[in-house]
Formats: sequence, structure tokens, C-alpha cells
Amino acid sequence: MPRGSRVLSLVAAILALGAAACSSGPSASSSPPTSPSPSPAVTPIHVLMITATAGFRHDSIAAARELLLSLPASEISVAATEDLATVRPSTLAEFDVLMFALTSGELPFSTDQKTAILDFVSGGAGFVGVHSASDTLYEWPEYGRLVGAYFKEHPWTQQASLIVEDGSHPAAAGLGDRFSIVEEFYTFRENPRPRVQVLLRLDAASVGATGDYPIAWAQSYGSGRAYYNALGHFPETWHDPLFRRQIIGAIRWAAKR
Repeated sequence: MPRGSRVLSLVAAILALGAAACSSGPSASSSPPTSPSPSPAVTPIHVLMITATAGFRHDSIAAARELLLSLPASEISVAATEDLATVRPSTLAEFDVLMFALTSGELPFSTDQKTAILDFVSGGAGFVGVHSASDTLYEWPEYGRLVGAYFKEHPWTQQASLIVEDGSHPAAAGLGDRFSIVEEFYTFRENPRPRVQVLLRLDAASVGATGDYPIAWAQSYGSGRAYYNALGHFPETWHDPLFRRQIIGAIRWAAKR
């Protein structure tokens, strides 16, 4: 065969193989591309924040509400109120956490409302109490069990050191071994340590004292969770990044998130 004819024959063969490859379907091992699965939507934690008072009223209530209401609603959605009529089973069913922030005195809850609060938490929801939440409802012992201890006195209002007992807990994570803050430091009628998991305690030496003074703690309550933090007297405390970290961590922990 002449050389030119051989070249033409080779080109024709290559073109024929290319056409066959283009016209063939996908191999048995190939699969069509798939779109990535969308991330599941994150359901926000719903918090009912009560700041009602029947005794001493803290100036820091406004700062507390400001902090909680400034949180991203897509993560933590807060309804702040002083209308105690909202505390009933049908309303609580819409929330994950009940928060008593700077409450005081004998709040006029009915027997049914008290039952609703205990059922809400023991049924699997969360409770968060802050500062004078322990100076509230002395005549309702079951509430004392829920908050962990009742306020006795505040002998030190100054800068002092707090010792972090369990930095692995979400409400104490990122605080280091200790930190310093200006606060009104509470003592309690009974030391809650035998009944709760203490997260923070006052460094007694930093106020010239001795003894064991728990400041923040967590506990199980039936199928639910309860947290208390004695800090929060001053508006400045609510603007403190370490305190903010504790409250957000406590809400998430109480809501089991």
C-alpha cells in the first residue's frame, strides 16, 4: 500500500475509535454527581426570663435584660417579662429554659403555678437562677431545692478572686483556673455543696476570710437541669465577658444543647 494510503487509513481508525468512545454510555462503576445534603436547621433555645421583684430591686435588671435580649435569636431566643401570669403550663410548654434573673421576695405564684414550674423542670426542661434568685420564695421550700440554696447575707462587696472548680462544665469553660471580679458576694443559709456540683467558689483568702463559699453550681432536677450563679449584682457584671460566657454556657447546658 502506498505511504499516503497507509496514513489515511491510520487517521480513519483513530477517528473511528474516538467516535465510539464519545457515543458509549457511562461505565457500570460511575454514578451521577449528587448535591451536598443541606445542613439541618438549628432550633434556637427558647428562654422565658423572669425579672419580677417583691423585695429588693437591683439596678442591674436593665443590664441583664439587655444582655439576654442581645443574644442572636437564631441561637437563644429570650422572652423577658415581669408578668407572672405568663408562668403557666401552656406557656412554659413553648420554652426550653425558665430563668429567674435578679428576682426577689415572695413572688405571688399560685399553687398551680408552683406545680407548673416544678413539673416543667423535672419533666426535662431547664432552670437558670442568677444572683438574688436565691433571695426569692423563702416560703416555698421546693423552690429552695430547685435553686440550690437560700441567700443569707453579703458580707463582702469588693474585688475578689473566684476559683474555678470544674472548667470542663459548659457554664465554666474558658474561665481558666481563677479570675477576679468586683461583686457583692453572697453567703447562704446552708452550704449547697453536698447536694450540687460546685463550679465556682470564692477564694476566701482574697476577702480576708476562711471557709467554703460556693458561688455557682449545677444539679440535676428530676429529668431536667438547674443552674445557679450568685454573681450579677452590678450592671458592670452583666457586661463582663467572663460572666456573659457563664450565662450563655449555663443556658445551653440547662437546655441540653
